[in-house]
Amino acid sequence: MAQPAPSSDSAAVWHQLRQADAQLYVVLLRHALAPGTGDPSNFRLGDCGTQRNLSAEGREQARQIGAAFRQQGIPVVKVLSSQWCRCLETAELMDLGPVEPFPALNSFFNDRSTATRQTTEVQTYLRQQPARGVIVMVTHQVNITALTDKVPASGEAVVLRQTAIGELVPVGALDPLN
Repeated sequence: MAQPAPSSDSAAVWHQLRQADAQLYVVLLRHALAPGTGDPSNFRLGDCGTQRNLSAEGREQARQIGAAFRQQGIPVVKVLSSQWCRCLETAELMDLGPVEPFPALNSFFNDRSTATRQTTEVQTYLRQQPARGVIVMVTHQVNITALTDKVPASGEAVVLRQTAIGELVPVGALDPLN
């Protein structure tokens, strides 16, 4: 059976997210603006001084994304984040609830050997969740692309809906600031 085409209209996506009392929605959000690509060669998990981090503009973008979710009345039940500092900071500045680090959301940009395992782990996790509410997952472009074939810009999201049989289907793209 053919799936309905995902919406590219942010208003329609926001409307569906507000209906999350009856279904589970997943917002795969790419972290806010962090200038550059990848991470420095001396990258160490847990040491933000060795990572590419949010700019001042990125920190403001993260705050505004959270404000947009609150203004739209989105029922966020969980916020999960990559352990990378730029993702954790994005999630924390959004202020949508307690932020839980979730290693399956960590970037595999520099080591593609873990891509399949991490993508499967995210899919399995989501299939095990209660069938209503909105889960926000703050992660990286490569992770979102592996899950959805979409390439969001910094601060943009791809939204999925979980069907009654646990299948994740695309709802649409969301630029929370537009």
